Parts: sequence; structure tokens; C-alpha cells
Amino acid sequence: MTEAGPITVNPLPPDHVHRRILADEVHARPPETIDTPARATYLAVLIDLADRERERMHLAELCDAFGLAPPGADASHFAADLGALRFKWERHGEFSDYMFTIAGLSPSPYGEPAIDRLPPGWLGAVPGATVFAAHGKLIPDAGSPPDTVFLTDFFGGNVVVGSEIGGGAGFAYTDFKIDGSGFERFLLLNRNLTSRQAGRMLQRLFEIEAYRMMAMLALPIARQQAPQIAAMESALAALTEEMTQPGADDDALLQQLTRLAASVQSVVSATQFRFNACRAYHDLVTTRIGELRESRLPGIQPIAEFMQRRFTPAAATCASLARRLDALSERVTQASSLLSTRVDIVRERQNLQLLATMDRRAEMQFRLQRTVEGLSVVAIVYYLAGLVGYGTKALKARGLHVDPDLTIGAAIPLLLVLCLWAMARAHRRLHRS
Repeated sequence: MTEAGPITVNPLPPDHVHRRILADEVHARPPETIDTPARATYLAVLIDLADRERERMHLAELCDAFGLAPPGADASHFAADLGALRFKWERHGEFSDYMFTIAGLSPSPYGEPAIDRLPPGWLGAVPGATVFAAHGKLIPDAGSPPDTVFLTDFFGGNVVVGSEIGGGAGFAYTDFKIDGSGFERFLLLNRNLTSRQAGRMLQRLFEIEAYRMMAMLALPIARQQAPQIAAMESALAALTEEMTQPGADDDALLQQLTRLAASVQSVVSATQFRFNACRAYHDLVTTRIGELRESRLPGIQPIAEFMQRRFTPAAATCASLARRLDALSERVTQASSLLSTRVDIVRERQNLQLLATMDRRAEMQFRLQRTVEGLSVVAIVYYLAGLVGYGTKALKARGLHVDPDLTIGAAIPLLLVLCLWAMARAHRRLHRS
């Protein structure tokens, strides 16, 4: 057997500036590995860009309390062990989420939550506004779906939503209600989920509700803007009807349409981001529910069906209002364009009439000028004939036999031709210049 020679690696072209970042993106934010049994608390807060630095400093305070290095200034996710408590933080586009997990069970269904291990007051001082908060419990499966009494203890008699998940690997239950302490409750029963699968399933359950709440932020805006949009639609219909009436004041209508278009664009600017975000979050909720791989349990509504009946109509309302707003904006633009065209046509007709009037006036002025020029020629010939008469009289007075009247009569045609020639020459020079 011969010894293998060194492997020659062919050099690659230079890397794209974002190659490593894009390659590592699919490995970023891995789900937490959670052993059964365990307790978890999840928090999602809506945070302004201006508070991002304050958020990082708040995370640094938590790390300092446990002697850990804080996340970097550009970090978008962070995970660490705070003693027995496991902590995970992720930054999203407009919100951040915090997840705390701790091993073991508690005596009561949701007693001794994971956040009890945090420094006092730290959680309440997290920058931002709470959008979603929940306690989750991961317990081993007893071999059969839990009975009504068991679920009543966990959810205080509320209507429970749940299903078999992961192709029979576990069970998930929730009531999607906020309890007296401000938290929702989730229960995950582990039949044969691995620790990584259990962490992934619990995170999916939390994210379904977090993304649903983020999507629902568009609903109050939709309800607030719906009457205004209806009023603008009625105003557009009235203006369009008035445009068809004979004798309508197009300029006044155009001004009203311009004001209406400005109002529509103001509403579009105020709502477009939120409605687009609602659509994106709705897609994420649908994706996360699909990843649960639910199977129906007798007498219990699955999570997918619950969302289809309770959440999808709200998202559809926002989407419908967004479409109405886009259609209204397009119709206002079309009406404004049509009316502007009509106004332009009227103005062009008026301009043509004005030009025709100016042409008639110019022609009249030209004729008048010709008349004046003719009279001027007569006056010039008259004065020149007078000069000729004075000259001939002077010559006669010196003794020459000259008849002044005959001389003047003979000079008049010559003077007339000379004046006409001079005037024609002046016209030719004027045209050339």
C-alpha cells in the first residue's frame, strides 16, 4: 500500500462580503435543549429602536449579577446559565423575547415559576411594553391523555385547547387566557420527545401566541380607521358622481380630489407598516402551527382549528381593510387623473380660443397699420409736393420761366412712387432682421 500524497486544494475566488454571515444564519438562534420535567417562562416585549441600548444595558446588569460576560453591542441573541436557571434572549425586528427555564416540578400546577430565580425587580424593569407573557410546564406523559380534572387544575376551569403533537410524541394544551398574574399557561406532556425536540415544541407554542399577539396589534388600528375609510369612500363616490354632471366646476372638484388624495395617503402612511406586519406575523403563526403536526383529541379543539376560527377572521379584517385602502388610493388617483385631463382639455380649448382672438386682433391691427401707412404716404407726398412748390416759386421769382402748378402736378406721381418704394424697402429690411 502506497502512502497517500498531500491533498492539493484548489483556491476559490474571493468570498462575498456576506458569505460567512449568511452561511451562519441558518445555525443562529438554535432552540434550547430542555430535559423533562421542567418549568419555563416566556416574555415578549414591544420595544422602540431608541430603547435598544437601554435593553442591552439591562441584560448586562443581569449578567453582572451572575458573574457572566454580557452580550456584545451587535448581538441579536444570547443564552447563558444563571445558576440553575437557563436564560435565552432574542431580538426581533420590533420586539424582543426572553425565555427562562429551570428543571424540576413544582408542588402546585404553576407555582414556583422559573422567573422566581431572577434578581428582584429585574423582570419588571425590562425596557418595552409586554405583548405576551406565559408560563409553560413540561412534564412526562402518564401513558394516556389527561382527564378533565387534571386539565381543570392546570387551567382553572377555562376552556382548554390542545392536541396530540409531533406525530404522537407528546401532547400540548393551553387556554390562551391571561390569568390574574398577567401570564398565559401552556402545558406540554412528553411521551417520547427528545430534549431538543421538547425545547423546540415548547418554543413553538410560545411563538405561536407571541406572533399572534404581534399580528393583532393591527386590529385596533383597523377598527379605528374603518369609519374614516368608509367616509372617504363615500366622499369619492359623491365627487365621481358630481364629475358626470353637466356644468360642474372642474377646478373646484380637482381641489377636493387633491385634498381627498392627501387624506388617503396620510392613512396609508399611518397603517401600511402595521398591516404588512400583520400579514407577515399571520404567516409565521400558520407556519409554527403546521410544525406542531397536530392530531385531534376527542372533545378538545386543536390549536389550528382554534386559530382558524378566532384569529384568522381578525387577520382577514386587517387584510381586507388594507386592500380597501389600496383600492381607494388607486381610485382617487384615477379620478384625479381623469379630472386633470378634462381640465387640461378645457384649458387647451380656452387657449385655442384666446389664440384665435389674438390672431383676429393682429389681423385687424395689420389692416389698420396698412391704412395708416397709406394715409402717411398721402401726407408725405403732400408735404414733399409743397416743398417742390416752394422751390419752383423761388425759381420763378429769380426770373426763370417755371410754372409752379405744372411742376407740382408733374412731381406728385414721381413722389408717390418714390415713397412707396422707400416704404417697401423698409418692410423688406424689417422682415430680414
